[in-house]
Amino acid sequence: MKRLMLKTLVAAAAFAALGAQAQDTRTIKFATQNPKGHPLVMGMEKFAEIVTAKSGGKLKVNLFPGGTLGSDQANVSAIQGGTLEMASMNSGILASQVKEFAVYDFPFMFGSNAEAEAIVDGPFGKKLHDKLKDKGMIGLSYFELGFRDITNSKRPITKVEDLAGLKLRVIPNPINVDWVKALDANPTPLPFPEVYAALEQKAIDGQENPVTVINANKFYEVQKHVVLSHHQYNPQSVLISKKFWDSLQPAQQKIIADAAVEATKFQRQAAREQVAIALENMKKNGMQVTELPPAELAKLRDKMRPVTAKHAVTVGQDVVAELQAELAKVRK
Repeated sequence: MKRLMLKTLVAAAAFAALGAQAQDTRTIKFATQNPKGHPLVMGMEKFAEIVTAKSGGKLKVNLFPGGTLGSDQANVSAIQGGTLEMASMNSGILASQVKEFAVYDFPFMFGSNAEAEAIVDGPFGKKLHDKLKDKGMIGLSYFELGFRDITNSKRPITKVEDLAGLKLRVIPNPINVDWVKALDANPTPLPFPEVYAALEQKAIDGQENPVTVINANKFYEVQKHVVLSHHQYNPQSVLISKKFWDSLQPAQQKIIADAAVEATKFQRQAAREQVAIALENMKKNGMQVTELPPAELAKLRDKMRPVTAKHAVTVGQDVVAELQAELAKVRK
């Protein structure tokens, strides 16, 4: 009888241990719009590698690149609902949740990668990510998408007036709609997964994205011209569901937070190295690359200033002033 009781207790303890181990093993779905091979996905792969190693395999990260889990907007809803654990997306898209994020989409806000990095890694970037907690998301770090350039299938862009009349896809938010209008072009807001087909079917003439995105998504197959306008810089927020985050043990949270920081350093370096490679491949595939002369670039900036002034009111003059003050410190 005693032996039977002992066996029962041992079996119960074993099942309890297995149950605890299963509970400690968690799977993280991590989504983005860009395809495998893009620097964003390279950063996600590095993150997954670090998390697996540091957790001893108890935290597993499954990647979903190429918009396979829907648009950025759909990913935000899924993260808030807890059905998607993580995503990386253009920080400006988060303006629909926290209006201050729109400041990242202001044209010509940043003059270099170094300037942008100093802002997003500093108090300003952290302050904006902290505002997401009330919206069901945690901002872990900022990946880098880089500076955006304009492509089209109709003509080379050598002066600002060449942009007039072009039907350009933009990220669906008011700032991007307004700056395209300011150039006398026609904005067409579209979720990213729909862009290639729209370009192929000539529903739109062009779009604007960093060259790494243009290259990775093979837009050179449906676009002939690119002008290196560098009109916006895009930080990419690495987000995790607050519902999921709150369910983790403190040690697991630390592994994820530390991995995000480490992966971000790797991702930014990869993104910067890939710019020249992407540009060369675009040229090899028939894209004509132009740059605006200094006078035309100044004209482009002037046309976009009213857009910044208009949206500074919505975002908050204090927020814009705070960002500009931080930039002034960096530029000294």
